[in-house]
Amino acid sequence: MTGIARTRGVVLLGVEGCVVDVEAHVSIGVSGFSVVGLADKLVGEARDRCRSAFLTSGLDWPGPKNTVGLSPAELPKKGPTLDAAIAAALLAASGQIPRDIVAQWVIVGELSLDGRLRPVRGALVTAIAAHRAGARRLIVPHANAAEAGLVTDLDVVGVRTLAGLVALARGEDPPDAELNDEPISDAVENTPEHHSPPVPDLADVRGQFEARAALELAAAGGHHLAMVGEPGIGKTLLAARLPGLLPALDEHSSLEVTSIHSVAGRSLRKGELVTTPPFESPHHTATYAALVGGGSSTPRIGMVSLAHRGVLFLDEAPEFRPATLEALRQPLESGVIVINRSGFHVQLPARFQLVLAMNPCPCGYAASSSSGNTARCTCSSQQRRSYLARVSGPLMDRIDLRVMLSRPTLADLAFGEANAEPTAVVAARVLQARDRARDRFRGSPWSMNNDVPGPELHRHYRLSIAAAEPLNSALMRGHISPRGADRVAKVAWTVADLAGHASPEPSDVLAALAHRAGDTSWVA
Repeated sequence: MTGIARTRGVVLLGVEGCVVDVEAHVSIGVSGFSVVGLADKLVGEARDRCRSAFLTSGLDWPGPKNTVGLSPAELPKKGPTLDAAIAAALLAASGQIPRDIVAQWVIVGELSLDGRLRPVRGALVTAIAAHRAGARRLIVPHANAAEAGLVTDLDVVGVRTLAGLVALARGEDPPDAELNDEPISDAVENTPEHHSPPVPDLADVRGQFEARAALELAAAGGHHLAMVGEPGIGKTLLAARLPGLLPALDEHSSLEVTSIHSVAGRSLRKGELVTTPPFESPHHTATYAALVGGGSSTPRIGMVSLAHRGVLFLDEAPEFRPATLEALRQPLESGVIVINRSGFHVQLPARFQLVLAMNPCPCGYAASSSSGNTARCTCSSQQRRSYLARVSGPLMDRIDLRVMLSRPTLADLAFGEANAEPTAVVAARVLQARDRARDRFRGSPWSMNNDVPGPELHRHYRLSIAAAEPLNSALMRGHISPRGADRVAKVAWTVADLAGHASPEPSDVLAALAHRAGDTSWVA
């Protein structure tokens, strides 16, 4: 039997889903199977997976000559996600299922040799792409159905086997394998369950009142933060509590973050949206590609994108490779990371809050030494300067808040909990400050002070003459750069929002300058 049929599938490019037309032509001629349309090796191997799945499912292999066309032809097609769509198009072209039915569907899934549909990454992104393309129904592996079902106004159907897909197209009762409530073996192999750990409480931090204030400012305005202090003084403890101070993600941000985690294979098994700002803390041995993303043939999601709308925490920042740290400069300014390779060009979202933690020197006790502590530093002045210089000046210029952590007293450790505000109290103030900023930016694309570009800051949110005086003085004396002056102004607006001021006052600007200057007297 000869014939032609079509359906649609979806391939991923970065964190975007691209709908692909899948056509199959079954004809008489020299026996063969070819896939055209810029398909990679994995897509070409669909021939063998489909053939085995057909035979083990009791279906007739069409032929002898089969041609599969994937369009648009110039779009790279990578991975096994088109297996199910290719199989459906072949079945329709050979008259085994209705052609008009599958022509209205979008189908994704990897085929096992025994006819099972294995789950794929990016089910949520796939569903969004199918909805935008106007599809009436999306067919996904059963393990991906809950996640894909998060997209409303789209009929999502999960199937376990190729035989179940055939029965669905024919309008027949599903086979026994489709009625099994137990998960198919290896059903979540490519989509491991990912749970966000509970966010710890800020009340656990004893003392460190200056650092707590900086953390509150960072949460209220979306500012970047650097903390310097000796080992074990509480830098990691504080950083881990920042996500708890941030407001829950809104619907748009939640869908955006969940889509990124879905493509990275970190989506929840139950198909739940990510509503808590993510917190990513890569080890200092992380490679350039692991941090910012990359890959030679297929774009991979990096930690900066996984931290989108959340926090990226770099502990022991000077221990990271210099090239890896410098790669952060682009997303800190633009909120995106651009990956260029010979085979693809993708732009990945990467709008995050950066938190750096570092020791003051290689041995870690420079600050203690300068304060007369018995744990004296063994590093020379040159060693201290060289160590901190591993985090470059241009990168540090993008850090709005800098704080030097001091050693807590015995009273802080013993009785500090009674005076420490819990996360809920601080988060309430943060939310009020963000609401004030949101009202101020109503009608604009920004929601936080840190989002406002420099030109717009000077045009619409200029400081008063009195408030700008200390900032102008610091700029003229060369203590800060013009970019640093813009960032101080943004922090001043955040200080004013937390204090309930209509606009920054001179004291607010002075506070912002103090948070940016930090205390570096121990570097001598």
